[in-house]
Amino acid sequence: MTKITQNVVALAGGVGGSKLAYGLAQIVAPEHLTIIVNTGDDFEHLGLYIAPDLDTVMYTLAGVNNPATGWGVKDESWNMMAAMARYIGPTWFQLGDRDLATHLLRTTWLHDNYSYNQVTKELCRRLGVRCTVLPMTEQPVRTMVQTESGELAFQEYFVKLKCEPVVTGLRYAGAEGAQPSREVVSAVRQSDVIVFCPSNPLLSLDPILALPTMRRVLAASRSPKIAVSPLIKGQALKGPAAKLMKELNMDVSATGVAHYLREVLTGFVIDHADQAEEEAITNLGLRTLVTGTVMTNNETKVQLAQEILAFAGIS
Repeated sequence: MTKITQNVVALAGGVGGSKLAYGLAQIVAPEHLTIIVNTGDDFEHLGLYIAPDLDTVMYTLAGVNNPATGWGVKDESWNMMAAMARYIGPTWFQLGDRDLATHLLRTTWLHDNYSYNQVTKELCRRLGVRCTVLPMTEQPVRTMVQTESGELAFQEYFVKLKCEPVVTGLRYAGAEGAQPSREVVSAVRQSDVIVFCPSNPLLSLDPILALPTMRRVLAASRSPKIAVSPLIKGQALKGPAAKLMKELNMDVSATGVAHYLREVLTGFVIDHADQAEEEAITNLGLRTLVTGTVMTNNETKVQLAQEILAFAGIS
């Protein structure tokens, strides 16, 4: 199959984002595909720098991800965690033995003053990922979840407390002083299409859009900017998107997501199950594509990627 040689940029985070990134990687020549990944989920744990969204995207592109959990590495072992439990140490954030190697190398290289982009590029190279994967910024940005019980770091809310607290707001700490890297800006400026993957709009896409110049760079691009709804019939296939939107008094629907992101989009993709919402989304000034958006296997990931690029006029 001849691969697409127009420049494709995808904004991604989480399982849905990584699935579509995989589909795009199968049909776009690697030198023409850039995946910009949310780093608001990053945190330090047991002295290690951990980047959950980056790792999920890298592992999925490399074909070593764990499809059962959506995170981590397949065929994982858990000897370190068993030893940690014996010491009565913190076990709420699971680190598999193979996964641990990624965090150890990333932390070591960052301590050796390599840039975040350099570290990510080298990890991808060693995993066999050929397209470009970029952290959204070189500077630390941390998603903070405001709840009725107080503010929580994202991983504490998401993993330790299993998304149970009622959310009253979100804050992207450090975003106001961070900037997208030169590589991120260059990729967007040279793009022929920008795809917003079916990632949580509040937890995966908003941290990227919160970077002070990111919206301006996107607005300046004349490329089609197409988002895929992460909600189907008002529900997320995975993750707390619907719960968060409801608690923040947002319209919990594909239309609600389109309305929330409309200022940075030219088109929106929804599932067949939400076809009744097509007119409402069109009335927001967005072109619409109605198709199957549930990616159950590699074939459906590729099919959705093909349909999105065709919708954007890329072939």
